[in-house]
Amino acid sequence: MKTSADRLAGLGTTVFAEMTALAVRTGSVNLGQGFPDTDGPAAIIDKAVEALRTGRNQYAPGAGVPELRRAIADHQKRFYGLSIDPDVEVAVTTGATEAIAAALLGLINPGDEVVVLEPYYDSYVAMLQMAGAVRRPVTLRAPDFRLPVNELRAAVTPQTTAILLNSPHNPTGAVLTRDELTAVAELAIEHDLIVISDEVYEHLTFGVDHIPISSLPGMAERTLTISSGGKSFSFTGWKIGWATGPAPLVQALIGAKQFLTYTSGAPLQPAIAAALDDAEDITGSLRDTLHSRRDRLCDGLRATGFDVFVPDGTYFVTTDIRPLGFDDGLEFCLALPERCGVVAIPHQVFYDDRDIGRPLVRWAFCKQEGVIEEALRRLGRLT
Repeated sequence: MKTSADRLAGLGTTVFAEMTALAVRTGSVNLGQGFPDTDGPAAIIDKAVEALRTGRNQYAPGAGVPELRRAIADHQKRFYGLSIDPDVEVAVTTGATEAIAAALLGLINPGDEVVVLEPYYDSYVAMLQMAGAVRRPVTLRAPDFRLPVNELRAAVTPQTTAILLNSPHNPTGAVLTRDELTAVAELAIEHDLIVISDEVYEHLTFGVDHIPISSLPGMAERTLTISSGGKSFSFTGWKIGWATGPAPLVQALIGAKQFLTYTSGAPLQPAIAAALDDAEDITGSLRDTLHSRRDRLCDGLRATGFDVFVPDGTYFVTTDIRPLGFDDGLEFCLALPERCGVVAIPHQVFYDDRDIGRPLVRWAFCKQEGVIEEALRRLGRLT
């Protein structure tokens, strides 16, 4: 009896689920999976409770409740000067993961080539495979993880139909510069490509600006931008994401999404709308806190003996483990819970060519200060 479809071949269980289960089983400090251990603002939780108690518990419209779509459009205008029609150019999704899935299923045909920045979030690989696409990786390399523009140009062929972009970039923490984004935009325009831009960490940058590629000349009409309330407001379990862009691209996404979840999170959507309306204050406070946590974790990992690549964005820091005498990140991370009682994520699972990421490990700093200090104390056993 056949027990799974060919499209799932090689995907297995996500590394995040595996490492989190390992953390639970061993009682380890979990600096692996990227979820905060502190909830977002109480006032936003109160908005969700109010919605629960006032009859907002049935299906929401497939594209999202009107106040959330308006809040998303207003957010794009306030922060980036982008004019978005909330009625036809916004779709609310079950987290950014569904937005990525629905975008690829709705816009990519089997055999289409999609250029994607490597290392890449694991759902990209899974959904490109399910869509029957051919991925064309462009690798961001340590220590600075900058975009190799010549390699980007070389990756585009007559079969390329889209670029799947991620900035701020998970797992490296790189934030694409205006010059790098301009190179992407010029290539997309020259070859008439769609850009699917995952910007879930848009508000989590440290001393550098996040620039949406849709704000560059000629890009608004060919870019589908994805973001989420989970990362910006520390409500990852609510799974409220969204996509914005030209109506044809958004409607293609909705065409796929309607047969996935159709809709979800009805009482949570008004709460995220309230968070977006107050995004300047909420995200500013979170960014300041994470900046401090980033610096503490980087300093501690450096003192332990790792080579540390300080991120400009996200809430992840990457290290090279070779100065401590290790050379395989997967082996290192699998042994680390028993050796030190700490969980991290090996980079190599995010690459087609695993040798490139073999000595690199990702650590999350979206944790309480005491958790980070305890993790660093335990990691001292390595030396």
